[in-house]
Amino acid sequence: MSVPGTGVRVRLLGPVEVIVAGSPQAVNGVRRKAVLATLALHAGRVVSVDRLIDVVWGDQLPATAANTLQRHVSYLRGVLGEPGSIVARQPGYVLNTGPDSTDVQAAERLLELARRSSDRNEQVAHLTAAVALWRGPPLADVAGSAWLEEQAEHLARLRLEAERALAEARLSVGEHAGLVPGLERLVRQHPLDEHLHAQLMLALYRDGRQGEAVATYRRLRDTLRENLGIDPSPRLRDLECAILRQDTAIAAPAPAAAAQPPVAAQLPPPVPTFTGRDAELAALDALVDRGGAVVVSGTAGVGKTALAVHWAHRAAERFPDGQLYVNLRGFDPAATPTDPARALHGFLEALGVPVSRMPSDRDLMVSLYRTTVAGKRLLVVLDNARDAEQVRPLLPGSPDCLAIVTSRDQLLPLVVTESAQPVPLDLLSSDEARDMLARRLGARQIDAEPGAADDIADRCARLPIALAIVAARAATNRHFSLAAVAGELGDLDAFHGGDEATDVRAVFSWSCRTLSPPAVRLFRLLSLHPGPDVSVPAVASLAGITPQASGPLLTELTRANLLTEHTYGRYAFHDLLRAYAASLAEAAEAPAERSAAVHRLLDHCLHTAHAADLALHPHFSDISLPPPRAGVTPERPRNKLAATAWFTAEVPVLLAAVPLAARAGFEGHAWRLAWTMAGFLHRQGHWQDWLGTQRIALAAASRLGDQTGQGHAHRSLGLACSRLRRYDEADDHLRRAFDLFTDVGDDAGRAHTCLNLGQLAERQGQHHQALDHSRRALTLFRRAGNEAGQGYTLNAVGWQEGLLGNYDSALESCGEALRKLQEVDDVQGQADTWDSLGHAHHQLGDDRRAIACYEHALDLFTQVNDRYAEASTYVNLGGSHRALADFGATQVAWRRALSILDELGDADADAIRADLAQLDASRLH
Repeated sequence: MSVPGTGVRVRLLGPVEVIVAGSPQAVNGVRRKAVLATLALHAGRVVSVDRLIDVVWGDQLPATAANTLQRHVSYLRGVLGEPGSIVARQPGYVLNTGPDSTDVQAAERLLELARRSSDRNEQVAHLTAAVALWRGPPLADVAGSAWLEEQAEHLARLRLEAERALAEARLSVGEHAGLVPGLERLVRQHPLDEHLHAQLMLALYRDGRQGEAVATYRRLRDTLRENLGIDPSPRLRDLECAILRQDTAIAAPAPAAAAQPPVAAQLPPPVPTFTGRDAELAALDALVDRGGAVVVSGTAGVGKTALAVHWAHRAAERFPDGQLYVNLRGFDPAATPTDPARALHGFLEALGVPVSRMPSDRDLMVSLYRTTVAGKRLLVVLDNARDAEQVRPLLPGSPDCLAIVTSRDQLLPLVVTESAQPVPLDLLSSDEARDMLARRLGARQIDAEPGAADDIADRCARLPIALAIVAARAATNRHFSLAAVAGELGDLDAFHGGDEATDVRAVFSWSCRTLSPPAVRLFRLLSLHPGPDVSVPAVASLAGITPQASGPLLTELTRANLLTEHTYGRYAFHDLLRAYAASLAEAAEAPAERSAAVHRLLDHCLHTAHAADLALHPHFSDISLPPPRAGVTPERPRNKLAATAWFTAEVPVLLAAVPLAARAGFEGHAWRLAWTMAGFLHRQGHWQDWLGTQRIALAAASRLGDQTGQGHAHRSLGLACSRLRRYDEADDHLRRAFDLFTDVGDDAGRAHTCLNLGQLAERQGQHHQALDHSRRALTLFRRAGNEAGQGYTLNAVGWQEGLLGNYDSALESCGEALRKLQEVDDVQGQADTWDSLGHAHHQLGDDRRAIACYEHALDLFTQVNDRYAEASTYVNLGGSHRALADFGATQVAWRRALSILDELGDADADAIRADLAQLDASRLH
């Protein structure tokens, strides 16, 4: 629903609303809303002045209607934020906010996608997102216009259509248990609708509620006889009979326990020495059952995160469906704030939504998120928020959920619009500051020197972060008295001219003076890392030292509380400390040394990411890298598992490193880094991140005039757009990539691009075009002498020939592919090809040979640990066993597939579960 360039949405599926850049904008006046609604229902099409006047005023036409309409349009342009949002075009006006800029357009598109899809799980995803767009009765606040009331009725029918289709799709994949409350609501609203009653009867029966299912039928029968004098249809009577005799044909197994979504538990560890804040904790306790949002605000370093996390752990049992957490990095000086879409992706993953159901559009992600949490009791901690616009998409929107937002900003728009409860956080009181020192140093030492303790608290401005640093200094030097520590702090008066004795930066400077010179240098250089955290090997490359030498320095910084090891082997700054370290680096490190450190860091990221990508795809890493600078020690993931683990840990760093490289003048690093991470982002479903990094890559390569880099960026953008169903954009990018690779004479690049064009054509059902592109790719791979590329492409040719029914040709092409891939020892490609061979033999009716091929594929998929492909082949294997009427072997194969898919949390598991149920039913008959 978001409009590129404008960020304007018009919402009609409920009260008429305008959303600009994520923030609701008030539209005052029923007639103004009616004008907007009429234009929005014709979005992109001209509505004549006469038609607008007729809709808005009807029979109550004032003499000044035309002039008043002009004023209404002018007002609405101001609300929408751009003069060009409503364009005067004869004979009237047109709403010009772009495609999908209304929720009605988005809902219609999602319903069409669901109708066109043959994948039931994909249908569930589209329909769930569509239904979530309705916020109540459509056009609820523009009553009085006959035409708009007709449109409201049409949109209400559209909602019913979507809800019925969603219930049907969910029943087909075994999701009956959660359907009953919604279907009961629908049959109350539509008491004569037989289709809804049939769905409710089936859902009740499958949920073990046979008596209620029969009672539902009999209530409908009585209602029909009383109101219409008719009986239920034969179809519904047949369903009642099937329920009464417990017919296995209508049964569905309960979802396996392994398929249940996990309970999210994302909270970071609490601060062990947390103290005080009794009033604020009590305020949060009082809000626990209220739901909605709470804003904890206060100055930097005052302890907002510590409070939120401490309370969240204390209240976790009150939220049995889980706790979500994200650091939004709103004030991190080294990074841009976290994109809400990325945070949503993480939340949906934690809630058990598989990648296959993950929407690409942010607004659809919001809808899916709120639908997923509906009825759950969740706690959501949104830490370090920049502004209200960053927060709004992440609010769960359910009265049983509570969101705690921390920010340096008071976030008044959330308080005003979303009724968020403010919990301002002030400095620690003197008693709380003394108690914090006591928890860290022991009550005996504080009681022995109470005056010195108070002096320390005052000089630290009673900020928890400053007190923690000073306490760390005292704890590691037990022979120091508190008076001596306070005296050291007193020396800062002279050091800072007396103006910053209570400035937290003064405490930082005091702490740094206690470090060894190498540790101080590392502290400065760490500010150049884009975050959000850093590993030990990356620290070593950044500083140009060995990993062995970096360990003691990191320990020194951690003991001084200047750095936190928040996960084993990974270190992070507080925002204030990062900013202070950056100021030191600016003052003490020459520009050339800062640039050299960034260069080393980017070399480390690039060479390690390239090695990890090679481990995952050994025959398809086709870019050259300049050698790393002296002092860089790249990591070398040993195998696919290690490579996947490295990417999983480092992808937030890599996403920050790409724009850092572009800003710092390392354009070559920018496009190459984006290239190395593209495959991982694709497999993990981070398609918006994939698109964003490749756009930076394309701009960087263009500034360099590097046609090879531009070609790779265009090709990757084409793949990302294809995955996001932007097929015209995908085709344009891929064709540009092909032209660029042609200009530089890169046959391998052209071949890969042709292969991708074939995949794009296949996605759109254009199998003949797909085959043509793949054959052209094969010619180019042969010219480039790329044996692995030839093998993969021959398999693609064979697969597409099989889809066109040319099974003998498919066997020939896949057989040649297999020989090529065996020569280069590409196990993944061999496994894929054995599966394609099995498919062709199955279609030819030779299922014994198909089974042998599938078993070869399974052996190889196990070697490369491709669990999803292994499950897919087990499904195919079961199909061939079923064709031979070997139902026992079919059941074994499908149960193995189901076990893997449940383990992966993949949506395809429901379809296999339904197939197994059908198989069991057919065997009973």
